[in-house]
Amino acid sequence: MAIPDNWQKSSFSGGGEGNACVELTATRTTIRLRESDTPTTELTTSPNPLAQLLQAIHTGTLQSRP
Repeated sequence: MAIPDNWQKSSFSGGGEGNACVELTATRTTIRLRESDTPTTELTTSPNPLAQLLQAIHTGTLQSRP
């Protein structure tokens, strides 16, 4: 039997109707993200690459590749 996903909504989205936001569910090794407007489209990653991306965004060191 599959365990239901426990999607968590961004705290920035508010609680009303039409507040589109990013939702997240995670295990120890996998993080899944989706936009609440299109819940069938998901981005899957692991904690380390996501942490590196967020750190680069936060510090302004994110660079594009050619």
